[in-house]
Amino acid sequence: MGVLLETRGISKSFGGVQALDRIDLSVERGEVLGLIGPNGAGKTTLFNVICGLKPTAGQVLFKDEDITGHRPHEICRRGIARTFQLTRPFGEISVQDNVAAAVLFGRDHTRGASLAEARRRADLVLARVHLDQRKDALAKDLLFSERRRLELARALATSPELLLLDEVMAGLTVAEAGEMVKILGRLKREFALTLLMKVVMTISDRIVVLNYGSKLTEGAPHEVAAHRDVIEAYLGVEHA
Repeated sequence: MGVLLETRGISKSFGGVQALDRIDLSVERGEVLGLIGPNGAGKTTLFNVICGLKPTAGQVLFKDEDITGHRPHEICRRGIARTFQLTRPFGEISVQDNVAAAVLFGRDHTRGASLAEARRRADLVLARVHLDQRKDALAKDLLFSERRRLELARALATSPELLLLDEVMAGLTVAEAGEMVKILGRLKREFALTLLMKVVMTISDRIVVLNYGSKLTEGAPHEVAAHRDVIEAYLGVEHA
């Protein structure tokens, strides 16, 4: 398959706070890599560095090209898209046009698609996340679970090879989270996506654990779940 994304010695500090400390990570083409760790472990900072935040040290490589500190829209147009834990759609325009905007400014922007073509492609994406019946609604009127799926649709509409998912299940009910898992599995197959996901272990091929800005361990989900240091990081030494 080959390595699609690689970070080499990524460090990031904010004043006296070391958010990331020499993080080496690789994402194989076609895999689902889970990124987990307690609050404050550095997961969001690592996502931000991959998407353009300049690190204190280290490199981000995508398809063997150095993209360290590139502007976010440039990284998106190379084939990396992300969702955010706090969804912020354009509330006063339709669900369809939220996704059409991603089509027009994403990876395929040089093809010069018309608004009508962008809306047609948006409809295809919305159908895949079960929002086609809500395409004419204003984004501000969506339910919370629907906003989560709209966030996913907007990222998908940029035509990524690598999709970074920031706690995409947060705040969902068990049933809604189950539906999201099914949607992600289907999207991965249909669009040949590689996924880097925060928190979700159930559908990950491999897990990387961060703690206090350092990589604690990595491995298969069942190995990580039983790892003494991981248990200690989450529950304390008395439970390890």
